[in-house]
Amino acid sequence: MDLNDFIGEKSSLDKLFYKIDDLKNEIDQYRPFSKDLLEELKKYYRVGLTYTSNSLEGNSLTMSETKVIIEDGLTVGGKPLKDVYEAIGHSDAYNYIFELINNREIKEDDVKTLHRLFYKHIDINEASKYRNKKVFISGSQYKVANPEDIPEMMTGLLEKMDSTRDKYHPVEFAARLHKEFIFIHPFIDGNGRVARLLMNLALLQDKYTLAIIPPILRHDYIQTLEKAHKNDKDFIAFIAERVIETQKDYLRLFNN
Repeated sequence: MDLNDFIGEKSSLDKLFYKIDDLKNEIDQYRPFSKDLLEELKKYYRVGLTYTSNSLEGNSLTMSETKVIIEDGLTVGGKPLKDVYEAIGHSDAYNYIFELINNREIKEDDVKTLHRLFYKHIDINEASKYRNKKVFISGSQYKVANPEDIPEMMTGLLEKMDSTRDKYHPVEFAARLHKEFIFIHPFIDGNGRVARLLMNLALLQDKYTLAIIPPILRHDYIQTLEKAHKNDKDFIAFIAERVIETQKDYLRLFNN
């Protein structure tokens, strides 16, 4: 990449970050949010994030079916039990990130707890435990971490994220956290779900909105994440655009 390309990439990202911060300033005019409003926002996005994040991984539940399961506690006939457990588990893990949003740090125990909450109904023996098997990512030309390297790599990742957090715009930091975590792929399953939860936890800790990736954008999401092995500009921009859409959604809700 030559200097002009680098400057162009930084400029395009800076424009997105400027737009994000401009929208954040509009949202901040409504702060401090009342306790009731916070609870309504949390509830509103629990269904949306659970549905979209699971759907990206092939879960067959619709948005309305996801809502029935996690809000009403009802089961849905004709659906795989694993899909139901994924909805319940993701909802539990989503609730947990709100216990961490005032800390502005992410610990290894937090990562393991998120995975345990998501995966405990699916396989309690693997929940919160780093994998001890090699895995290969379908459609990717890149390898993930060897099992024996995972504990050290996870410790290093979280230490690096903690020490470099203030060097990046919060949205770029959240995208980088997602990217670096998914490249390690520490768990036997559920890595994508946990990566997106960690990304959104980081955003909430810095008073930004969630980044919700609808299933229709699955190809763009996977493609930019794959490219991020060499150049993460497009992936960061993709996440920034998802934050902007949620910010617009917030403002629509407030104005209504």
